[in-house]
Amino acid sequence: MKIEFYGAARTVTGSQHLLTFGEYRILLDCGLFQGKRSEAQEFNRTIHWDAASIDAVILSHAHIDHSGNLPTLVKHGFKGSIYATPATRDLCAVMLMDSAMIQMKDAEHLLKHRGEHIQPLYDIDDVADTLNLFDPIPYHRSFSPVPGLSVTFYDAGHLLGSAAVVVEWEEQQQKKKLLFTGDIGRENRPILKDPDTIGDVDFIISESTYGGRLHEIEQDLERNLLSIIHDVIDKHGKLLIPAFSVGRTQELIWYLNNLHNRGLLPAIDVYVDSPLAIKATDVFRMHPECFDSQTRSMLYADEDLFSFPGITYVRDANESKRINTLKRPAIIIAGSGMCESGRILHHLAHSIEKESTSILFLGYNAPHTLGRKIVEGNKEVRIFGNYFTVRADVHELPGLSGHADHAGMIQYLSDRTITSVKEVFLVHGELQAQELLAQSLKDVGFTSISIPERGTVITI
Repeated sequence: MKIEFYGAARTVTGSQHLLTFGEYRILLDCGLFQGKRSEAQEFNRTIHWDAASIDAVILSHAHIDHSGNLPTLVKHGFKGSIYATPATRDLCAVMLMDSAMIQMKDAEHLLKHRGEHIQPLYDIDDVADTLNLFDPIPYHRSFSPVPGLSVTFYDAGHLLGSAAVVVEWEEQQQKKKLLFTGDIGRENRPILKDPDTIGDVDFIISESTYGGRLHEIEQDLERNLLSIIHDVIDKHGKLLIPAFSVGRTQELIWYLNNLHNRGLLPAIDVYVDSPLAIKATDVFRMHPECFDSQTRSMLYADEDLFSFPGITYVRDANESKRINTLKRPAIIIAGSGMCESGRILHHLAHSIEKESTSILFLGYNAPHTLGRKIVEGNKEVRIFGNYFTVRADVHELPGLSGHADHAGMIQYLSDRTITSVKEVFLVHGELQAQELLAQSLKDVGFTSISIPERGTVITI
């Protein structure tokens, strides 16, 4: 068995790792790289391997940095099966189509306004071809993507349908196990179940996004969220929340709904301004089997956990523009989470120079993204080719992140016989975060920890 690390190697996005097992090739994830535009274009347009030679894709979950380049792979000749959980397949149906539409509209915009000819990575026909290759597999049911390999999905607790992947094979009459964590969620979070306990394995490919960082506890998160909302009401301004349309938006709405049901949410209009988030929320409603027991029990008293008086789901573009003309305070939740595309850009362009505006980030922003520049305190940022002075208040609530933090990752990775693990490979993280996580893993007894670079090939 060989592993070639390509995407999400010493960086967070673009997850892609190739397993070579005898004559077979299996790709773990096929995500879009997000970051510096020129680097992202080069990475995403280049399929590093012969796509037709790949026998199968094992997809951990639907987030675009894990699934978003699947149509490019198919466009280049991949014809194998894409294995994922049923909820992941349903989320990919809306997310990949949305990705294609955004790319097509961006290409039209650049041609019309700048005279630039740019081909989208893929179009809606490529997405349709991709969806035809999905083979949904439930949690805990083993399957064989190629002869000699057995694969099982375990709940990762990160996103609806997210999976940690265990690959098993036999070599020289010895059984071996590889765990690919995908992205690991957090315990005691709303909506989703806690990550499954998996047990002993020989090798681990682990995410490391929040190495060195700890999340807020839930009580602090609610208190800080309410404080920011009350401040916006006092300023008669707008609270702009760039949020990933799938996962983060639904969790935020769950919190607002819960605060409303407990009589704690002040009277304020809430707009979910994302067609993708609306479609994704419908998918969440379709998969209560992924909910934890607390969320399922809440359905007895509140049949729709993603709706409450004062919330409006905005589909129409003209209605989206109208929000910016409103004089009363409002919360505007819009994609994308890193402010690289989507309707949040229009709201930022309209309101970022106003002192009455607050901007709230709920999770990680990759280097070179607009979200990262705003979080880092840049006083001037570029939106739609124009420069804007940042006068808005900027806040972060990392407690809403769907990733386990540093302590959570140590606990998750240590929840097995540590001496059974021959090597841990850290991916999906910035180098500094990975080094901090690696040191803590050594402190608890892991003996061999690697941080592979892009293109590293290792035989296990």
